[in-house]
Amino acid sequence: VIRIRGINQVSPKVKKILRLLRLRQVNNAVFVRLNGATQKMLRLVEPYVTYGYPNLKTIKELVYKRGYGRVRKQRVALTDNAIIEQHLGKYDVICMEDLVHELFTVGPNFRNVNRFLWSFKLNSPLGGLNKKTNHFAEKGDAGNREEHINALVHRMI
Repeated sequence: VIRIRGINQVSPKVKKILRLLRLRQVNNAVFVRLNGATQKMLRLVEPYVTYGYPNLKTIKELVYKRGYGRVRKQRVALTDNAIIEQHLGKYDVICMEDLVHELFTVGPNFRNVNRFLWSFKLNSPLGGLNKKTNHFAEKGDAGNREEHINALVHRMI
């Protein structure tokens, strides 16, 4: 899920959902497990975010290039596997590849791995957005773009 719009004239409920999704800034991205609850949340914040199903290459690039962990409530670059092993070793996640695998397969420790990761701070997309006020189906940017999320993320990394 990537946030594409600001906070002006947003209802309190939408603000709360964006906070729960850890999307506090424009161009921030997070991984979300898709279930009934998150689908309802995404439907309410759809005009402010775009989302889809990332492939393995996209997840790998995000984690390797923009990956930061949460160590003692601070943002720490994932430069060394020791950081990951120290904080996620108890979940059998000891290196970057395990982290990527857990995110891609949405495994049993997805929640713990996702909470350890800081939200990804991306650049604005190369070439710009089409029209962030319209839905993706209406040649805009907001809402579900399924597999087309990969192209957008590659432009933003």
